[in-house]
Amino acid sequence: MDKRIGFIGAGNMGFAMINSISKSGIISAGDILVYDIDKKRLLELEENIGVCTVQSERELTEKSDIIILAVKPNIIKTTLDRIKTGMNDKKILISVAVGIPIKFYKDILGQDKKVVRTMPNTPALVGEGMTLICHEGISEAEEQMIKNIFGCFGRVELLDENLMSEVTAVTSSSPAYVFMFIEAMADAAVLSGIPRELAYKLSAQAVLGSAKMVLETGKHPGELKDQVCSPAGTTIEAVSSLEKNKFRYTIIEAMDKCTKRALEIGKTYN
Repeated sequence: MDKRIGFIGAGNMGFAMINSISKSGIISAGDILVYDIDKKRLLELEENIGVCTVQSERELTEKSDIIILAVKPNIIKTTLDRIKTGMNDKKILISVAVGIPIKFYKDILGQDKKVVRTMPNTPALVGEGMTLICHEGISEAEEQMIKNIFGCFGRVELLDENLMSEVTAVTSSSPAYVFMFIEAMADAAVLSGIPRELAYKLSAQAVLGSAKMVLETGKHPGELKDQVCSPAGTTIEAVSSLEKNKFRYTIIEAMDKCTKRALEIGKTYN
């Protein structure tokens, strides 16, 4: 790829993306520019990955063809104000911030600017992320280029912007619930006498393998569940207990609250 990609922000999400893109080989590490207020993190990236670090958001914007904003929503406006003079109608701005509509970026940078809004998640760190994207002003070729970039660390899907806040609960936030589920399974295993380290491995592999079955077989999760539940067996006992304790409803309610919060955040930027 004959482009220079600049990252403003190298926290957990930014680091995961930088690491995966550099390993993919689609662009050389030297063509990845990074700015962050954490100088220690910049030095780490420079020494371990070989990226090019810069001294300011403005410098990064001027030197990059694609600018990825990997910062928290509360500093997006300040960051945009700092980089807007370095933007032109050829550069592409990509944001990973939750809840902020494309209109907000264009109102500050200019209506002629190319803006991509994304919703990635932290499993990008191990190449198993899920990213939703929507955009305004980019060509089909540029859209494919963006897909290739985010494809370095997982799956990529296009989504209507009207659903970008609603999808937060099942993408960006969802790893937290899965980690809690793995932890709970491991605790139960430890209660049964299984060593802690082994319990985490067994629980994590169960989640990984089950997810892969859903993705690769194309079968409904309910059908796969039924295949495990023998009549009067151990699994159906566990399923019965989960149903009694409103397992599925608890997940649905939690995700509903997550979605409502994402929508609240978005309203502050309309």
